[in-house]
Amino acid sequence: MKKLFLYPAALYADREPTQIITILGSCVAVCLWDPVLKIGGINHYMLPLWNGHGLASPRYGNIAIEKLIEKMINLGSSHENIKAKIFGGAEVLEIEKITFNIGLRNIELAIEFLAEKKIPIISSSVGGKFGRKILYFSDTGEVRLKYVGKTKTKD
Repeated sequence: MKKLFLYPAALYADREPTQIITILGSCVAVCLWDPVLKIGGINHYMLPLWNGHGLASPRYGNIAIEKLIEKMINLGSSHENIKAKIFGGAEVLEIEKITFNIGLRNIELAIEFLAEKKIPIISSSVGGKFGRKILYFSDTGEVRLKYVGKTKTKD
């Protein structure tokens, strides 16, 4: 089976079964899967909304999710067959939570955008204080998750 590491601001979808690994902090990954065609795709975005200036990059959630849906449709998926899983959006740095709420805003964008597109979210692991390493199997829609980050230790 093909293996791929997905970097931030990237997305991937293909008919060929692929194991995709990505690591998330405040970023969010949306995994789309078509159980009829047994194909899937994933994105990894860093910020919720593109402001309309510069390049409409998949580093922004509204662009990344739209482009991933388009890729799935171009691969032959019917919109009504697509299911979603969302991961990430942790507040791994205290300053993020106090100042920007990037993780929370990324999560909210995914939930709202998918609802607007009428794509059901069938599973999620979002928020909290720990990052996540996920392994996504594009042919089955399975996601394996491992929490990553610092743990409290006693002195």
